[in-house]
Order: sequence, then C-alpha cells, then structure tokens
Amino acid sequence: MIESLDSWLDRQYRHAAKLMLRSVSPRGLVKIRPGFGMTVRAQLGAIVASPVLGAYDPDPDYFFHWYRDSAVVIDALRQLFQDGLEPSAPAHFADFVRFSLELGDLDGRTLVASPEWRARIREDYRRFLRSDAELAAVHGDAVAAETRVNPDGTIDISNWARPQHDGPALRALAVLRWIQGGALDAESSEAACALLRADLRFTLEHGGEPCFDIWEEEKGLHYYTQRVAAAALGEGAGWLQGCGQPHQADACRAAAADLFTRLDGYWLEDEGFYRSRVMPGPRSTKELDIAVILAAIHVSDRDGRHSVRDPRIHATLGRLEALFEGEYPINRDRPPGLAPAMGRYAGDRYYSGGAYYFSTLAAAELCFRAACGAESAQALALRERGDAFLETVRAFTPPSGELSEQFDQRTGEQSSAKDLAWSYAALISCATARRSAIARRAAR
Repeated sequence: MIESLDSWLDRQYRHAAKLMLRSVSPRGLVKIRPGFGMTVRAQLGAIVASPVLGAYDPDPDYFFHWYRDSAVVIDALRQLFQDGLEPSAPAHFADFVRFSLELGDLDGRTLVASPEWRARIREDYRRFLRSDAELAAVHGDAVAAETRVNPDGTIDISNWARPQHDGPALRALAVLRWIQGGALDAESSEAACALLRADLRFTLEHGGEPCFDIWEEEKGLHYYTQRVAAAALGEGAGWLQGCGQPHQADACRAAAADLFTRLDGYWLEDEGFYRSRVMPGPRSTKELDIAVILAAIHVSDRDGRHSVRDPRIHATLGRLEALFEGEYPINRDRPPGLAPAMGRYAGDRYYSGGAYYFSTLAAAELCFRAACGAESAQALALRERGDAFLETVRAFTPPSGELSEQFDQRTGEQSSAKDLAWSYAALISCATARRSAIARRAAR
C-alpha cells in the first residue's frame, strides 16, 4: 500500500526535527583545516550549515555559522517548540542569542596585530586568504555584514562574498517572533531584545545598500535582501513603539516604506515576474530566481504587495515552474501529481546545478500560506498545488529521510552538502504552513 502524503509528511517532519538539531550547538564536532592551520571546535549557540564535515572532497566545507542559515534554523526551532516537539528549544535559543551577541565583540584589527597565525598557513592556501586590510576592517557594524563566522566564534579568514546584509534582517525577524511568543524567561528576553535592537539598527543603516545576494555570487541591489529588510524594519517599528522608542520606530517605518517603493520597481511587466536583482552594467541572467519566493515566505506578511498573496509573486512562481520544467530532465515525463522540482535560477553551475530541497519546499509553502487567506475554491486549488510540490520532494527523498542541499537534475541523486540544516528547516516550515491551511479550511 502506498503511504499517504499526510502520513509521510508527519513522519518526515519528526525525522527532520531530529536531524536539524544535529546542527544546533554541535559541540562534539571538531573541524581541522590543515591548509589554514586551524582547528575549529563548535561552541554553544553556534548553528552550522551542515554537521557533515567536508573539504570539497567532494562535499563542500559548510562547517560555518552563516547568519542567514542560522536565522532560518532558529525560526524552525520555534515552530517545533510551539508544536510541542522540542521542549529544549528556548534553551537553544538563549544559547544562540548569547553566541550572536558575543560576535559583536569580534575585531579583525586584533587578528592582524597577531600575525603568527599566518605562519601556520600552507603556501598553496595563502591565495585563499583575506588581506590584512580586509580583516582589519571587521569590527563594529562590519561584523554584522560578514556572511559567516567560524562556529567557535572567530572570524572567517578565507576569501568569500562580503558584505552581505540579509542575515541581520532575517535574524531580527526570527528573534522578534521568539520574543512575541512569550516562552522566554526574563534573562533570555533581555538578551534577545539587545540582539534585536542591534540587528534593527544595522538594517536601518545598511538595508538599502548594495551587497552580495542570497547565493553569495553577485554584488548589487537584491529583492530578497531588501524584502526581508523591509519586513524587519516594519515589524521592528511596532515593537520599538511598544518599548517607548517612538523616534526609532518612526525611522524604521520610513525606511521600510522606502524599501517597499524600491521593491515595486523590481517588477518586469513585459516578462511577468519580479526580478531578483538590479546590477550595474548588462542585465543579469539570474534575474528569474527562486530567491523572490524565499523572500515571500521568510516574512510574516499575508496580504498586500510582496506578500504570499501577491499575484505578481505567484506569477513569478509560474515563470520559475516553466523554467525548471524545461531545464531539468527529471521534470520531463514525471508521474501525475508531481510539480516540477525547483532550483535557483537558469544556468546554475554550483555542484550539480540542480534542484534544491529548500527551493521546492518554498514553492509548496508559498501555496499553503496563500491558501490560508483565500476563498474556499481558490484555497483548495492552492493546497493541491502545494501538495504537488511536496509529492516531488517525497519522490526524491531517500528512505533514510536525509536531505542534502541539492538533488541532481538528471539522476535525482543527492548532491552538494549532506544533511543541510536549511533543508530540514524548510520542511518543518512547509509542514507547519500546510497544517495551518488545513486548519483554516476545517474552521470554515
């Protein structure tokens, strides 16, 4: 007998919760990077993108605390706690906040002033190092513009795409949801409020500036970054107002309104989608990008423009479906009831350049969240469309339930980082949205 989607999703949800927790405060894990002369021991509160140690052999080295990924995971942990599945979640959150606040004390000038660490680096690895000038600039606000840090709370010394501004905004949204959830003790709440203020301050000052995109590949102005910044500032304004800080609240509201106006300009009327980026020079080939869909589901807005119910967001999803249906062999002649497996953008070359679990789950979640506010007939159609994307995820999930970053667009085999925490967080978030959509229908 074929297992029902409901049964599979419930089982996979619980399995994803256990596997995702391996990335949260993984203090037993030690990563040795011989070429860099480094031994990294994860600290309490760090969240690694993947607990499977790799060195591009062929698995990538994802033993880092990415600001963006960690925010997605800590928000999924909140959902598990609300579902009664992870009672230790508030303690994990308190550790995450403490770790995040301590990162604010990082100072690359101290690192540069102690050059003996460079002597430990192999000659053939020195070309991967950041310059002294770049490292010395990492202090104050610039720490929050780092894309990632080592999970022992030290600066990442390797060349990477920087600055990146989506992490603090996404973290602000996650922290605010935890604060509003009422599950924190007084000490944890005070620390969370301090982190939230710092992230809102950073986002207010830098949310509209050019930076690297969500995929850490191109520098410019990006829909995803500006959308999560607008949400963080808009929701943060309400919180600041309630805290008796009306001037800061007004500044955040004004900045959020400005960002929304900018976001309107990303719509390409003739092509029928929100472009993901505005770059200097010729138009980017990556403009049609799943990042736009991720932006819609990573914020809380249910209505209005740039929300999960924005018709232009759904038009963008339709264009992405058509793109990947034609580009990926696994989407051709697929069984009835399956939607296309979704990737990032046309011509992706990272690892297999194939489908991503979190991309396909994002498409499903968008449908479920849109269904929550839709009229009955439309809601049913949206839920069925979301289920079709979930069926695709199920089709390419192995019996072990383990989710990598990608599955190959030709063979369906998993590729890139194993046990990606974001993949599990995406499934948790998607399943939660589906339950909400079903509950709304039952309540009518």
